[in-house]
Amino acid sequence: MINIGINGVCGRMGLRIAGLVAEDEGLKLVTALEMEGHPDMGKDLSSVIGQGHDGVKISHELSGSPDVFIDFTTPASTMTRLKYCVDNGVAAVIGTTGLDSEQKEEINKASEKIPCLFSPNMSIGVNLLFSLTETVSKILGDESDIEIIESHHRLKKDAPSGTALKLAEKICSATNREMDDVVIYGRKGLTGERPQDQICIHSIRSGDIVGEHTITFCSGGERLELVHKAQTRDSFAMGAIRAAKFLSGKPPGFYSMEDALREIC
Repeated sequence: MINIGINGVCGRMGLRIAGLVAEDEGLKLVTALEMEGHPDMGKDLSSVIGQGHDGVKISHELSGSPDVFIDFTTPASTMTRLKYCVDNGVAAVIGTTGLDSEQKEEINKASEKIPCLFSPNMSIGVNLLFSLTETVSKILGDESDIEIIESHHRLKKDAPSGTALKLAEKICSATNREMDDVVIYGRKGLTGERPQDQICIHSIRSGDIVGEHTITFCSGGERLELVHKAQTRDSFAMGAIRAAKFLSGKPPGFYSMEDALREIC
């Protein structure tokens, strides 16, 4: 039995992850956290999600003894909970986006003491997209104009998405480019002729789009597109559950979703 803690348990992702934990006989939710002042604070989680987890109270204060802590919240909240994980030897699965370079470095440092799995997207399909993008970039990258288009719901707080940034990283790695030199974010005005090695990320925020990513490789006379569309958040939540199972019992280290999928396959 793996004991699970969830930060942001009443959020879109937190609720779905909690639901999946309730359905898995190998997992037990022992810690359900929310921000101070949340209207469901102090309630039994089962009354909020309508299944399982009887006796697990929604709290702001850390309690229970989780083996793995899952966090899809905000950068500030994630960093606070990460300190708890380090201090108590708890493995951390982090899917929070919008982290800056210093916060990512904190995760790196934490991984010297606890196992940390950090990924901006835990969907199996998206992680296959990362691999495909890298492969196609190695073959077509020097001859193609490459653009990334990402679309999400109107409530998403960060742009571009963490997934889009990782796609850009994969492209740059495969084509020996530096992100800071070639990646731009949208266009406006008299931008002039497009530089050959430029990569532009376009962000759309509209309605209730769960998440869509398209990478276009355009060259003379043809266009290749790689597309992933998330239809529900279940793909992300199921990926987080797989990540937690993978991370349980692992030694300290920095792990990726690719590592988890490699072990599964």
